Amino acid sequence: MTRVAAIDCGTNSIRLLVADGHIDENGRPQLADLTRQMRIVRLGQGVDARGYLDPAAIERTVEATVEYQRMIEALGATRTRFVATSATRDASNSADFVRQIKAVIGVEPEVVVGTEEASLSFNGAVSGLGESACAPMLVVDIGGGSTELVLGSTRVEQAISIDMGAVRVTEKFFSHVDPAGGVPLEDQERAIAWIDEQLDGAEKSVDLARVRSLVGVAGTVTTLTAQALGLTSYQPERIHGARLSAAQFEEAVRFMVDQPTSVKASLGFMPEGREDVIAAGALIWSRIVTRVLARAEAAGHPIEQIVTSEHDILDGIAQAMI
Repeated sequence: MTRVAAIDCGTNSIRLLVADGHIDENGRPQLADLTRQMRIVRLGQGVDARGYLDPAAIERTVEATVEYQRMIEALGATRTRFVATSATRDASNSADFVRQIKAVIGVEPEVVVGTEEASLSFNGAVSGLGESACAPMLVVDIGGGSTELVLGSTRVEQAISIDMGAVRVTEKFFSHVDPAGGVPLEDQERAIAWIDEQLDGAEKSVDLARVRSLVGVAGTVTTLTAQALGLTSYQPERIHGARLSAAQFEEAVRFMVDQPTSVKASLGFMPEGREDVIAAGALIWSRIVTRVLARAEAAGHPIEQIVTSEHDILDGIAQAMI
């Protein structure tokens, strides 16, 4: 048994998993969670426009890492891995950020490329689904700065990381949204046109017609799932493995796009700091779902339900240490 600590540092949030792990009789890594934590720090604030990490955003992220390091030490993890993704790899001052994080946790943070991020997300998601999804599966991880589309069965077969995430789309298209109202239709239309362009390019790398199961992971999809299920608080045990129709997801998408930020902030399952970017993430998910289901139906194997997984890149990071 090995006790490991995995940290996933994205564009919007930084998350921690401390778990005991072992290799089972089939040679697969298994995890027993000790704690899962999430803090929204918006590390990638303004990166798309300015090209560097804001000093205040770095400070927020370092403060969260200090908190996590205390938890790691208290729980006695013997191995730690810190993985930074979209915002850090896009920033011109990422080396300064890496230096500050290393001073806190004592290990070199890894700024992973998009393909590595995709692989970690796929491995983490698949490990938690068991036999509930037919292969090949498309795992979709919508982050703050990027979105990963990963197709595979027991391993990754095709993958792409797109510079398209909830924070990035919000800053590109929704920067002047009135908090008292929903997203203006013209902003939605501009965002959708751009999202569709990114997906056109993604299809050159990932054959969506092969998809038999569509699996959504990470904050955008789990939040939409909570809304679709009518939850009043965040209940991961109900969200994980949930199977919803495209219509159920679309109703949740419309809520997140049309409702004022204040209404979304008041939802019991909405973490502070996601309410202002969930509309953009919801539109990304809506366009992906529409496209994947259309390709699957045209290929003669329609997808009736979409699966949500609470396991994602964080689990993949931890599993890789076992």
